[in-house]
Amino acid sequence: MIIDSHAHLVAPDSFYGLWTQLEAAGTYHGRIPSKATDEQLISSARHQITLMDEVGTDVQLTSPRPYVLKHSARPSKIVHWWIEANNDAVAVQAAAFPDRLRGIAALPQVAGEPVSTLFDEIDRNLERGFVGVLLNPDPSEGAGTTPVMGDEYWYPLYERLVARDVPALLHSAACYGRESYSEHFITEESLAINSMIRAGVFRDFPDLKVVVPHGGGSVPYQLGRWIAHDRGLITAKSGDRETFAETLKRFWFDTCLYTPEALELLFAVVGADRVLFGTERPGSGGSLEDLKPVLDKLPSLSDDDRRAVYEGNARRVYTRLDDLQER
Repeated sequence: MIIDSHAHLVAPDSFYGLWTQLEAAGTYHGRIPSKATDEQLISSARHQITLMDEVGTDVQLTSPRPYVLKHSARPSKIVHWWIEANNDAVAVQAAAFPDRLRGIAALPQVAGEPVSTLFDEIDRNLERGFVGVLLNPDPSEGAGTTPVMGDEYWYPLYERLVARDVPALLHSAACYGRESYSEHFITEESLAINSMIRAGVFRDFPDLKVVVPHGGGSVPYQLGRWIAHDRGLITAKSGDRETFAETLKRFWFDTCLYTPEALELLFAVVGADRVLFGTERPGSGGSLEDLKPVLDKLPSLSDDDRRAVYEGNARRVYTRLDDLQER
């Protein structure tokens, strides 16, 4: 089975028109319903499944498209409504095709709000079969005001995720600073890894599951710099120490890198046992999104490695996939 762990909502234009209405009206008209019908959403999902079939993907773990989630907008209430509507759209599609699509819920993060405001949406989506959450490390979207992921600001959320065995796909969204959103992805993934390792997050939450997409940002490529600064990190309550490179392997990563050279480096640094198959198809990779032939040709991967990357590691991380039967 091929499980693509990194995919985003495919929806009709009528769905995205909802944000324009919310932005224009604020809270004046209350919660405005989407103009997209369930039938239209299901039709969009059929198109997504056609794309999956073209490349031999059996299942995609689908989350809302991060760069449209408007985490930095105001008032905060419309951000909550908009993100809940995105999760509802994913839920409609996953319910229509439960053997092909599984939901990963976006969180209604708003810059400056405590992470406790996210708990109800986590619970709501777990109750309807979602398998994980999409976590934006920078809901300020480039303003530079959000605490880094190693900060204790995030600890109540980490505690909640561990208690409910919920993996977090760490994925930034839009950026209104100097970077494009694609550049911001790489910056925030790198910053999250480094700050969490420096702060000893896995000492306090050893069972926390964090998937860092796009091969971990710049970290594998810049590993030598972080090793040079490494003085031995206390990463266990017993006082045990790990090197930076050892603690790096407490994260999970995906293959949304597209080029064989980059993929070879990722596998060399973190090992095939920490990497999930992910393509973001359809996303920004275009023709490069057909990644299985690339992985099949990598000489460093054994058959067991490929089975782990294509299916086994996803099942280890997303334990709510236990009911997923081989197609």
